[in-house]
Amino acid sequence: MLDDFLVRAAIAGVGVALAAGPLGSFVIWRRMAYFGDATAHAAILGVALALILSMPVTLGTLIVALAMAATVSWLAARGHAMDSTLGVLAHSALALGLVAISFVPAVRVDLSAFLFGDILAVGKSDLAVIWGGALLVVALIVWRWSRLLTATLSRELAAASGIDPDREGLVLTLALAVVVAVALKVVGALLIAAMLIIPAAAARGLARTPEGMAVGAIGIGAASALAGLGASWQFDTPAGPSIVTAAAAFFLVTALLGRLRGR
Repeated sequence: MLDDFLVRAAIAGVGVALAAGPLGSFVIWRRMAYFGDATAHAAILGVALALILSMPVTLGTLIVALAMAATVSWLAARGHAMDSTLGVLAHSALALGLVAISFVPAVRVDLSAFLFGDILAVGKSDLAVIWGGALLVVALIVWRWSRLLTATLSRELAAASGIDPDREGLVLTLALAVVVAVALKVVGALLIAAMLIIPAAAARGLARTPEGMAVGAIGIGAASALAGLGASWQFDTPAGPSIVTAAAAFFLVTALLGRLRGR
């Protein structure tokens, strides 16, 4: 019988995969990988805000992630170059968060837990937050699926169909902020983007439809979480990085299978 903390960790990993799978598909389709990375890096600044104001870490992370997403969207609408803008914002937010945490002397903080995750320390209240956020994101994406897909395919087609592409982009931005907030405990700020991108990229090589890719990304993300936890338990390696390494291994396998199928 597995220890309770391993069961909780597995449930938490599957919960993150449930939300990251379909959202990661849109991140890939819209080429928002760097955007997701910037939002994830800002999570550390959210941790600092939560510690300074004595609020839940998830709430602080969510506030800052939303602020980062809104800032990037505002700058993009005004024609700023996204690659350099995202680079500046991402690393500035990460550095500012690390500096801000050092000014909280009353709190001893294990920064590695926030940078790389601490899934083995997930408690019952954490599970409620993770699954609550994941179900919210999934419900939002399912509700807006056709609109999001149309806006992703073509802004002109979306406008002709009576769909506001900017509003659909805002929906994805909100969903991304929620995923960053709930995934911080599992894989950490530096690896959240990997769990968004790698399972979806692995599923793309095998899927024939957008829905198939989203569902496949959920499956690969969940399998990566379980395989990474198993490897962490067996070889005494860090859990968060082990999960991402497992996802990378699944990507290599699906890439080879896709190439063989193409031949």
